[in-house]
Amino acid sequence: MEVIAANLAAVRARIEAAAEAAGRAAGAVSLVAVSKTHPAASVRAALQAGQRVFGENRVQEALGKFPGLRQEFPDLRLHLIGPLQTNKVRDAVAHCDVIETVDRPRLAEALAREMERSGRHLPCFIEVNTGGEPQKAGVLPEDADAFIALCRQTYGLTIEGLMAIPPADELVSPHFALLGVIAERNGLSERSMGMSADWPLAIQLGATYVRVGSAIFGARDSRH
Repeated sequence: MEVIAANLAAVRARIEAAAEAAGRAAGAVSLVAVSKTHPAASVRAALQAGQRVFGENRVQEALGKFPGLRQEFPDLRLHLIGPLQTNKVRDAVAHCDVIETVDRPRLAEALAREMERSGRHLPCFIEVNTGGEPQKAGVLPEDADAFIALCRQTYGLTIEGLMAIPPADELVSPHFALLGVIAERNGLSERSMGMSADWPLAIQLGATYVRVGSAIFGARDSRH
């Protein structure tokens, strides 16, 4: 558990240095510690080291870890960073604090309905499939403006930013730049982009959230 604290300190120092090199304030970039496949004990170690923002891919996995941790650390914030099925919307709204993966009208409608029912209105990000990859979730870049307007005007969702996962076999900088253009065009201040391999470049290109897992918690369980 001391290793996790040391890893966190190292990642934070690198984020601060990358922000400074890009001419940005260190506080302009938030670290999302991606805890998918890692046990609650590892998350608790990160919490004890001062980390408060976490990312999970699956609602069911989050349910197994975070309700108990939230009792100990009520100021933690949980981002859902994986695809969300409509039948998991109720649990997602109840147990997450930010939904980063809004990508289709049916999901937007389900989220709006559940937030109205529960009275728990969460900030949302639109996931943009910047590479147009058919196997990947996310709205296509050319459809992003209309979808953002739909989410805001028709469903009344609070859209704070955009999220993207660039193609693994392409240069990431054009994808990060494209996300920034779409964000600025729609008056969105938050950009969740950059993971363990490319987050320094994402910071240079305007990321406000970077998602880092293995550099903090170690290698993921390959069975997941």
